[in-house]
Amino acid sequence: MNGISLAVSAGAVWGKVWPVLFAILFFGVIIALHEFGHFITAKLFGMRVNEYSIGMGPAIFKRKKGETQYSLRALPVGGFVSLEGEDEVSDDPRAFGNQKAWKRFIVIAAGATLNIILGLLLIAVMIGIDGKTDTTVVAGVSETMTQSENGVREGDRVIKINGSRVYAARDLYYQLYRSESDRFDITVRRGGERLELTDVKVTYSAEEGFCDFVVGERKASFLRVLPDAVTQTVSMTKLVGLSLLDMVRGKYGLKDLSGPVGTIGIVAETTGDAVKQADYGSVIFILAFITVNIGVVNLLPLPALDGGRLFFILIEIIARRPVPKKFEAVVHAAGLVLLLALMALITFNDVFNMIRR
Repeated sequence: MNGISLAVSAGAVWGKVWPVLFAILFFGVIIALHEFGHFITAKLFGMRVNEYSIGMGPAIFKRKKGETQYSLRALPVGGFVSLEGEDEVSDDPRAFGNQKAWKRFIVIAAGATLNIILGLLLIAVMIGIDGKTDTTVVAGVSETMTQSENGVREGDRVIKINGSRVYAARDLYYQLYRSESDRFDITVRRGGERLELTDVKVTYSAEEGFCDFVVGERKASFLRVLPDAVTQTVSMTKLVGLSLLDMVRGKYGLKDLSGPVGTIGIVAETTGDAVKQADYGSVIFILAFITVNIGVVNLLPLPALDGGRLFFILIEIIARRPVPKKFEAVVHAAGLVLLLALMALITFNDVFNMIRR
């Protein structure tokens, strides 16, 4: 009897633990892929790479091959590639700082680019598993919309909402959700004709799952999987950008942000629920959204992020002379301090929320 109880208890514990381990592993894959983007492009351009490390903190494994040291570190919450001459002056002609600006731009941009490509591939897998993909073609309208002289009609393909291009259903519904008004200018294609519908009243409630019109789905085909995945990735990228813009405008607060701890918790919870319900498309979607999110955020022109470095390279290309190294180093150092402080605050918030649950 005790043996059965212990087995049940062990199974229950494992049921809680494995989704967390999966989330940590996936987070590590995202980081490894990001750093691999920097690593492989630097190698292809013949730059000197001093170290390629997965994880942060003390090294638990090191191996030097050629001029590069490969490291695995204890904390799976980061990673880095150390390039010769990246943050300091170097006499080595193969140093990062001695390369042409366009080469440095590609190396810096490669990490986030691979994250977004991973998101695209995950979305393609999700479409293949689900066997369907959403569209922006209206599949049904409410009685209120039907009675409107200027309303959306079944069969319309929605192209724009308030002048902003929509690429997929999630993109479309988010445009409705983020608006403070219930009046919209909607561009549709109806029967081969492009129509501009102005001041259309649309009732939308994300909480109640209600909208005055709904868009449909279509069966996935082999030839359409990749194009549909590209469209969905563009939509997701735009969604991340709009969410960041709304955050800057004050629509979201600190409580709505998640750091590594919160993200791992979300992935673990989603994964556990998805396996129980055999809904694998949902977990793949959240994984895709996270990796695209990380890619887009890294491209923001903020100090200490890849986007901040790209910004300085762009200034160099336009001005035809590099920004002084000391000035750039001070900006990135100050940005890093602020970023670490923000991450500490978000992590505290994540832990507090987990305890409160």
